[in-house]
Amino acid sequence: MDDLFSSPTRPLPIPAAGDGDRAARVALTWLAEPGNRTVWSLVEQDGAETALARVLRGDVPDKALRAAAIAKAANLDPRRLAEVTLRRAERLGARIVVPSDDEWPERVGALATLTLEGNQRINHDVRPPLCFWVRGDWPLGETLERSVAVVGARAASSYGIHATNEIAYGLAEQNWTVVSGGAFGIDAAAHRAALAAGGRTVAVLACGVDRPYPMGNTAMFEQIAQTGLLISEWPPGSEPHKHRFLIRNRVIAAATAGTVLVEAAARSGAIQTMGRVLALGRPAMVVPGPITSAMSVGCHELLRSRPDATLVTGPADVLEAVGQVGEYQADVPRGPEHRRDNLDEESALILESVPRRGTITPEDLAARAGLSLRLVLRRLSLLELTGLIERRGTGVALGRRNR
Repeated sequence: MDDLFSSPTRPLPIPAAGDGDRAARVALTWLAEPGNRTVWSLVEQDGAETALARVLRGDVPDKALRAAAIAKAANLDPRRLAEVTLRRAERLGARIVVPSDDEWPERVGALATLTLEGNQRINHDVRPPLCFWVRGDWPLGETLERSVAVVGARAASSYGIHATNEIAYGLAEQNWTVVSGGAFGIDAAAHRAALAAGGRTVAVLACGVDRPYPMGNTAMFEQIAQTGLLISEWPPGSEPHKHRFLIRNRVIAAATAGTVLVEAAARSGAIQTMGRVLALGRPAMVVPGPITSAMSVGCHELLRSRPDATLVTGPADVLEAVGQVGEYQADVPRGPEHRRDNLDEESALILESVPRRGTITPEDLAARAGLSLRLVLRRLSLLELTGLIERRGTGVALGRRNR
């Protein structure tokens, strides 16, 4: 946010009375990274404005948070920063969405009780967002209500791109929002497939909505802002620092009805996202890949080690997993149907007893099948009607289309 004050300065009006909560949430998100357990608990307990005052006084139990807040506030007044940021966002055509707004996505509230293994701060500070910055006209909550995340490797293979296109396009056709992180590879393929289908897509960013990353996807981000949504927990001007992608991933997991993993190495951000999906009890869907592909190692390990992960091969499988009971029914894959498939047991046995070449008399056929001649004669009439056998003189032979 180095360029917040780069434009010519002029007196800024004091925020309206109703903006106090919003401004405090902006300041708190700057003082501590989103998801901070202590900050979120203070806001829930005392409200955002009181929580901000406590953090600035150093009246918090978290020593690391206290030290970081004091250091940042010494160089820049957080309240002043929040004021300028809100004005800047308005000029950019972005808006801030907070929990009291009608468009707040209620599903992210599940992060309030998320528990993850490990002592790393990234697994400790996974609480709900304090606010979202949004670019795009669609209501945030409504857009995410019927949404599925599609995530995976940046270094995607042609197989992964093909699978992603099929799934994302199919979801968009069924009026499901496709959510991803805007990165190269699987993320970009998911966004572009949804756009191609004329559907909605949401990019959840790890930086400000005014500087989407990576820059190579700038045209795609602009299209998403026009027809879908760009969202972020970080204020406009924020840089895409590496650790922010891991923080961002909990939102992708929590805001959607389920997540599809298409290609992932053994250790990757996409695998981390799926860990959060599974911990939240949401549908965790995995596309299998070639056993020779390094980009499918993470997918296969997840399927092998987590019985609560679901194997999916196309949009029908995904819709069955995330839809309401009975809303979508994925057909069981079957080979081509044959006329013999619906034969009763005796007819099938008789047909199997007819030689591949030449003819056989009904008497010999009865002996070979181990059935009575009377039963064989009745079944032969039915088999002849279906074209599976044909009569030749005193015998029968396989029908020409049945050989």
